[in-house]
Amino acid sequence: MDFAYKGKKIKIVQGDITRIKTDAIVNAANEGLRGGGGVDGAIHRAAGPSLMEETRKIGRCPTGQAVITGAGNLQAKYVIHTVGPIWAGGGSGEADLLKSAYASSLKIAREHGVVSIAFPSISTGIYGFPIEKAAPIAVRAALDHLDEDTTLEEVQFVLFSKPDYEVYQRVLEGILGARS
Repeated sequence: MDFAYKGKKIKIVQGDITRIKTDAIVNAANEGLRGGGGVDGAIHRAAGPSLMEETRKIGRCPTGQAVITGAGNLQAKYVIHTVGPIWAGGGSGEADLLKSAYASSLKIAREHGVVSIAFPSISTGIYGFPIEKAAPIAVRAALDHLDEDTTLEEVQFVLFSKPDYEVYQRVLEGILGARS
């Protein structure tokens, strides 16, 4: 589903983020940038060994921050690796760390002249962040970034499952309705 916001495109897509043609794909990474399960493992497998070679050189990425690498065999130019928080009930600063993960990714995208970017739902898989709480943070971070001077023309949220897609769609419609 496509939306317009201040002359920019925002898309909610149900599918496989490794198959999206975009300037940058955001990876929901772990602090060690080692690859793992879920979207992180899928991105590493699809990108090939060059991605792991680059992340090994970087070493680590703290929770709430982001780093950038090439994209290996992916259709994107870059992979922006960000580390979201592990859900601990909501009282340990998880919301602020998640917002920071999105904001850090968007900042790096701007610094590298990225025009289109695709995000998964960060921290909502094995890290357990409830998607109903995470989606508004993700959408607001993207819209706040689009309110600034940015190179971005398109932001996509790529959700693997239909229920996750529906949550993001509902959240984006609600937030955009409130901002207009």
